[in-house]
Amino acid sequence: MLVPGETTLNGAGEIVEKHGSESYIALVWRRLKRSWTGMAGLVMVVLLILVALFADFLSPVDPKFTDIAYSQPETISFTDKDGGWTLAPRVYPMVEGAELDPITYQPLMGPDYDNPRRLGLFVKGAPYRLLWLIPAERHLFGAVDGKPVHFLGTDKFGRDVLSRALYGSRISLMIALTVVSIVTVVGTTVGMVSGYFGGRFDVWMQRFVELVLAFPQLPLYLALTSLIPVTAATSVFLAFVIFVMSALGWAQLSREVRGKTLALARIDYVRAAIAIGARDRRIIFQHIFPNVMSHVIVAVTLAIPNVVLLESFLGFLGFAVKPPLISWGLMLQDTSNYSAIGSYPWILTPVAFVFVTVFAFNALGDGLRDAIDPY
Repeated sequence: MLVPGETTLNGAGEIVEKHGSESYIALVWRRLKRSWTGMAGLVMVVLLILVALFADFLSPVDPKFTDIAYSQPETISFTDKDGGWTLAPRVYPMVEGAELDPITYQPLMGPDYDNPRRLGLFVKGAPYRLLWLIPAERHLFGAVDGKPVHFLGTDKFGRDVLSRALYGSRISLMIALTVVSIVTVVGTTVGMVSGYFGGRFDVWMQRFVELVLAFPQLPLYLALTSLIPVTAATSVFLAFVIFVMSALGWAQLSREVRGKTLALARIDYVRAAIAIGARDRRIIFQHIFPNVMSHVIVAVTLAIPNVVLLESFLGFLGFAVKPPLISWGLMLQDTSNYSAIGSYPWILTPVAFVFVTVFAFNALGDGLRDAIDPY
């Protein structure tokens, strides 16, 4: 579909054509570029997807490698042990001292200034498969000698927090994207079919939608996920969690799409298609569907952060992802102890990843909403 170009006034007060005819997608993109929040959200979403795809390349340490439990973050330094400046960045590994913490009775940690580790780019480390296909052992950054470096510390089992957070983005985003994809397909189809055909079919379908919306979702999530045996395979448990989230999440979108379909079904070009004998399937997917896509796209970008938050909450309670899989919600289980948060605040790192993800998709959704429907 082509839209007329915009006009503007030049210095002499004359009306000048600013752009020629352009497609609808080009017009939306031009409007989106004017929104700095929308563009910031788009850039952050792209970065999050790249982090999830290349998590093994970006992770400085194997997420399953165990070291000293609750080791403090190792900061990058450009000074030697005597305070002199150096050109090569380095870290001083944290080691256990002889003194004990008076509260936790754990050995106090301190930097080992006698054994610095030089840092570099594209260093050798734990082997992995890039994009699950290409064998590789180069990592973006880390210690030149290949020893582990914990930029954000370690958890209670001595596993690197930064590497686990990067790997956790894969499961958390995969769950969110899969659930939202299923919800979008089911909700959009049900909403369009129900709104187009109307009559008794629409009445019964809407009663079923209301029944789904009436369920208290959180208790139902906990009840359904608790039906999976503890010994079940992680893939089975993950598939069941995705199924439960999808089964309870499509109803609201179908209601919104149905309302738009009811209005579109009375437009002249739809009535003309009915008059010339076009099939219902053609009318729904070629005349109505393109006109509800703008709303669906915005709804998708705003639904993804909700699923990320839900997965984080259920993972915190132990009802989303089971080890050996890694997700942000599963990592947040370590924060259930207030004393652990007070003594080891770096275990709250997954909260920052969740916050950035929610902000990115919400900002992108707001920008798309203004670009698609500026009025």
